Amino acid sequence: MSHRPGDSAWQRIYAVIRRIPRGRVATYGQVAGLAGLRGHARQVGYALRALPGGVSLPWHRVINAAGAVSPRADPSWTVAQRRMLEAEGVTFDFAGRTSLRRFQWKPRTHSSTKGQTVGKGDRKTRKGKTWRGSFGNRRPRKKNRKRPVKAAEAGR
Repeated sequence: MSHRPGDSAWQRIYAVIRRIPRGRVATYGQVAGLAGLRGHARQVGYALRALPGGVSLPWHRVINAAGAVSPRADPSWTVAQRRMLEAEGVTFDFAGRTSLRRFQWKPRTHSSTKGQTVGKGDRKTRKGKTWRGSFGNRRPRKKNRKRPVKAAEAGR
């Protein structure tokens, strides 16, 4: 999935980022989900990297899923992003992470996620239930799993 700056997918990403209010943050995955690109968090990073200078977009309000500012090749941008967020009232702990529970933007639902809110990672909530992919982060249990028989036990 390759996109160019004028592409409609990138325009949807920029539209979502424009909606993030002062003092709130959104994760790359959250922005991708709200832009209709669920599972394509890297596309948000590519779109932000391609931003031309002088564009008024609150890019600094997009952080990674750990609640931290993503490192860049030029560390001065990382420091600048953190300072802009702190100027808006977002606080960071000693490890450089912010509380997503406290500062993550919780937008109202819209047509592409009707009845759902997009939160951390791939979790979605609908009608009070939380679900993940097929098995989430857990592996399925193996049923009727037999343990290996040791030689000493085989003779009994």
